[in-house]
Amino acid sequence: MRVDATSYGDTVNRVLGWAGNGESRYICIANVHSVMESFDDPLFRNCMNAADLVTSDGMPLVWALRSLGIPGATRVYGPDLVPAVLRAADNKGLRVGFYGGSPESLKQLVAITERQHPGLVGYGFSPPFRDLTTDEDQAVVDRINASGVPILFVGLGCPKQEKWMADHKHRIHAVMLGVGAAFDFLTGLKPQAPHFLQAAGLEWLFRFAVEPKRLWRRYLKHNPRFVAHFAAQLLEFKHS
Repeated sequence: MRVDATSYGDTVNRVLGWAGNGESRYICIANVHSVMESFDDPLFRNCMNAADLVTSDGMPLVWALRSLGIPGATRVYGPDLVPAVLRAADNKGLRVGFYGGSPESLKQLVAITERQHPGLVGYGFSPPFRDLTTDEDQAVVDRINASGVPILFVGLGCPKQEKWMADHKHRIHAVMLGVGAAFDFLTGLKPQAPHFLQAAGLEWLFRFAVEPKRLWRRYLKHNPRFVAHFAAQLLEFKHS
């Protein structure tokens, strides 16, 4: 799976440039979970590799890029990227939309954003958990495009949001950013890991402690496999 060496500044500049030109693009925010989902699912891997930008959301991917010869690789964390894009969009007069999250988190996120950046939000919708029908999906596309927002934050969770963005590229006339649980983190509905745990690459441990029933399969299945497979990749890289 492709992961790009980028930064907050570079990512924000790309978003604003594409949005200013009215382009349909999508950005994936990658972590160990998305890498291993990509390893297991060729269709999901195609969605990730077709993205216009794939950032390193977790420190393990930053360390992986650095060990593969990209010393300048840095983290671009979804919950920090969202406010950065909001500030830049506000400065440029570009409105934004939100698609995903629970009705409660969406309502709170829109309220917080409007309080900080009045008039910035031009669209918001929390879709049902089930798959939409063809007619329902087309209605969503029509409403997003009719709103005129050139930037759309998508919070459906991995791997659903990446597949959704790939399916809607060229249909939705906006730059789509798949930001996962950022909606819940930014509204305070879910606690974020302390910065020292994030810097140490242990955010997963904090999230596992907070939501063990929901996340234990993800972390116990993916984390050890990621370490083993990347160790083999790194060994091959060192000897190539």
